[in-house]
Amino acid sequence: MPSHQAVLYEEALDSLQIKPDGIYVDGTFGRGGHSSGILQHLGESGRLIALDRDIEAITSDQAKRLSTDKRFSLRHACFAELASVVEQLGYQGRVNGVLLDLGVSSPQLDTAERGFSFLRNGPLDMRMDTHRGKTAAQYLAEVEEQDLVRVLFEYGEERFARRIARAIVQRRQQQALQTTQELAKLIEDSVPFRDKHKHPATRAFQAVRIEINQELEQIKAALSQALQVLAPGGRLVVISFHSLEDRIVKRFIRDESGRKHNPGKLPVREQDIAQGQLKKVGRSIRAQAQELQQNPRARSAIMRVAEKI
Repeated sequence: MPSHQAVLYEEALDSLQIKPDGIYVDGTFGRGGHSSGILQHLGESGRLIALDRDIEAITSDQAKRLSTDKRFSLRHACFAELASVVEQLGYQGRVNGVLLDLGVSSPQLDTAERGFSFLRNGPLDMRMDTHRGKTAAQYLAEVEEQDLVRVLFEYGEERFARRIARAIVQRRQQQALQTTQELAKLIEDSVPFRDKHKHPATRAFQAVRIEINQELEQIKAALSQALQVLAPGGRLVVISFHSLEDRIVKRFIRDESGRKHNPGKLPVREQDIAQGQLKKVGRSIRAQAQELQQNPRARSAIMRVAEKI
């Protein structure tokens, strides 16, 4: 296993059913944990395409090391560009496995300057791709209060969404929020009481991050495009870290498995009913006790697997 501890490492590799001469896509290179494992299972004619929207992942030491391998291609791209990258490389419809490791990476959380964590003081950035889009500070400086309430409630499942949104709007009228510590303290002061085992800023930080990175839209695009690039029998393996992500994945696999719609009592011929392109493989998978001891962040991970028909 590589030095970087990829979540559900063995389970993901097993679920991909890696063929030595196969073509695989790692949708989130991160620090190369899963990619390294896939390459170890590939023969000389196998190929691995990795993507990451974070330029720091693309320029990391691990990325440079793996990029010397002729079987490996790394692209600075987001999930929504998956099909485009695969097509450019000439592998459309020939991919044997797609791995999507969703959410924010450990290096992103651990680097204060990225602004993802309320536990480390840094600039309010939160962009996965620091070359594009608004920072969290810019977003919070201009978002309409009702839109912020919606984002906090829908993406953070934050029950105090109205209180927090009101506090942010009132604060920016005097002084703009610039740091993670300022935002975390404002949220902490806004909620009437806190959960026993969760920082009061947890849900709000998640919500703002999802919004400015358009994470859920990216996931939907990647799942759809995975179907385009996979060969029959190819595996789709997705690791989610919170209920919003997992709900999208679970629903996608369900909707693409079996019949696409129920004709009810209408006189529709069976051969005219659209069929899904996937079959669900086994049950959802979670980290075992040994992994949880070594990597507590794996506790929320859930993996789902499907195969293209």
